[in-house]
Amino acid sequence: MNLSGINIRWQDILEILILSFIIYRFLLFMRGRRALQVLIGLLIIIFSGLVSQILHLQTISWLLKNLFVVWVIFLIIVFQPEIRRGLARIGTPFLFWGEEEVVIDEVIKAVNFLSRNKHGALIVIQQEVGLKDYIETGVVMDAKVSSELLTSIFTPHTPLHDGAVIIEENRIVVANCILPLKEEDLTIRHMGPRQHMGSRHRAALTLSKETDAAVLVISEETGRISLALLGNLKTNMDGISLRDALMNLSEKKKRIGKK
Repeated sequence: MNLSGINIRWQDILEILILSFIIYRFLLFMRGRRALQVLIGLLIIIFSGLVSQILHLQTISWLLKNLFVVWVIFLIIVFQPEIRRGLARIGTPFLFWGEEEVVIDEVIKAVNFLSRNKHGALIVIQQEVGLKDYIETGVVMDAKVSSELLTSIFTPHTPLHDGAVIIEENRIVVANCILPLKEEDLTIRHMGPRQHMGSRHRAALTLSKETDAAVLVISEETGRISLALLGNLKTNMDGISLRDALMNLSEKKKRIGKK
């Protein structure tokens, strides 16, 4: 291809597409993590190094150049948990995907039990956007997802039942997490006039607007099951419709992973 004397090969177009995809996935990975502040600080240092070279500030340029290796090691330490989980996920993609259906079934069992007994619950299933800021507010679990564990966590009057559980990469990473609340999410349109929402539903809707997480809510007053996703709250769900919605998300994740 030749545009005004500029030769563009198909390999150049392929490289642009690959780099665009990598940058996009990297930004998704960084979103929702405090490590984003570290990245911004590193970019400022790199920019300062370029400016110092342009202005011939030799001492500053020498310092920044020789500290590069230290910064690389520092970033590896900061991102070590994410790097480990990411490599594990790449190395065992089919096992990971097959496990998702088992996890969904365990979640549905727990949701049905909690709904029948009117035990309030808030279960967050992480998708592409990281939830590290919220994970840091909870109690570390790092446990296999099971209906028994979920129902135990949300049993009334237990120490962890008030907060949210976060499931990341098919494991319960934390419980009793604090989720964000916004005043504009005080009400919801459902079956006619706007009705007041409880704190769990408000937190679920707020988080679903800020991230792509799927947030399951069980009402303590009515036992109703709700799903917050991408800023929308679907209420009056049952175990079958909820499972279909979660399986659709799982299939979508598989299609993205294959690209």
